[in-house]
Amino acid sequence: MKTTQTKEIVADINLVAPCGLYCGACRSYLSGKCPGCTENEKASWCAVRNCCRENNLKSCADCTTTELTACKKHNSFISKMIGVVLNSDRAACIQRIRVTGYERFATEMAVARRQSLPRK
Repeated sequence: MKTTQTKEIVADINLVAPCGLYCGACRSYLSGKCPGCTENEKASWCAVRNCCRENNLKSCADCTTTELTACKKHNSFISKMIGVVLNSDRAACIQRIRVTGYERFATEMAVARRQSLPRK
């Protein structure tokens, strides 16, 4: 019988993904299948992650060049589909990070055991 090592959900600002998702509550991260979006080298397909890396940003919350609603990378077809599949509102997460900061956002997500704020 194979046992699965699971991690505990903790508040960690390093687990806030560039798009605003909280990897610390993601099933793939918790089961050890993914190191989190920021550290996941297989996520090179992610335009949001690549943009943040190219511009030396932790996440879209730190971007001052493009309004989030106008950003083609954050609002691409793939991004929208991820939002539907995960029932996530990544734009709301980015706005929450801007208001509360990374530490409080990570704490709120860990306490709620959510990887995102839900879509409205």
